[in-house]
Amino acid sequence: MVVALLYSSVGHAGASGYIAVMSLFSLAPAVIKPTALMLNILVAGIGAWQFWRAGYFSWRLFWPFAVLAIPLAFVGGYINLPTPVFKGLVGVVLIFSAVRFFWRPADDSVKQVPSLPVSLLLGAGMGLLAGLTGTGGGIFLTPLLLMMRWAQAKPAAAVSALFILVNSAAGLLGNLSSTKSFPPFAILLAIAAVAGGTAGSWLGSRWFEPALIKRLLAVVLLIAGLKLILTA
Repeated sequence: MVVALLYSSVGHAGASGYIAVMSLFSLAPAVIKPTALMLNILVAGIGAWQFWRAGYFSWRLFWPFAVLAIPLAFVGGYINLPTPVFKGLVGVVLIFSAVRFFWRPADDSVKQVPSLPVSLLLGAGMGLLAGLTGTGGGIFLTPLLLMMRWAQAKPAAAVSALFILVNSAAGLLGNLSSTKSFPPFAILLAIAAVAGGTAGSWLGSRWFEPALIKRLLAVVLLIAGLKLILTA
């Protein structure tokens, strides 16, 4: 519940946090990946709805990133390969991003919008990473939107929430196509994740200020980065 609350307040669904907790309890990767993706779908769906109702969602910003990300998230979900070097590298990148948000918060103004080819290419890469890691891709999309000043904090969170939802659904379908099984254990965590996600996304979409969202995002990135490095 705590993981879902923290992550959903900045437009994320919590996959990195779920993976970290399940890893501490030594659950098998075959259980961790589909469980994290299923919880992602629930929490991201709540977050996307809350941010859309609050008027922050931008279809024009969302669809160029999502159109290629969805099929590649399916491919990534289908593939089940050990990726310790990749996880370590991504962990370093996420920690660097966290430090930047802590010490040098970006201006919340929008400088430009990305071109269609750039959005398609970046979305494809993030979709593949989302499926391979079981994270949904928002952990990469949100800091990218903010650092490049392509969106303000709350619209970035709104777009990331739906991006996580569609990629997690595609990744889970890919995983189920590959493994032909789903862990019943995942159902037991759904109630807590829904409760935390509902509270976090409501607070993030209506009450938290952009500066606070950025600092919460820095915490999210730091947690995810350390988890990736320590479990690589």
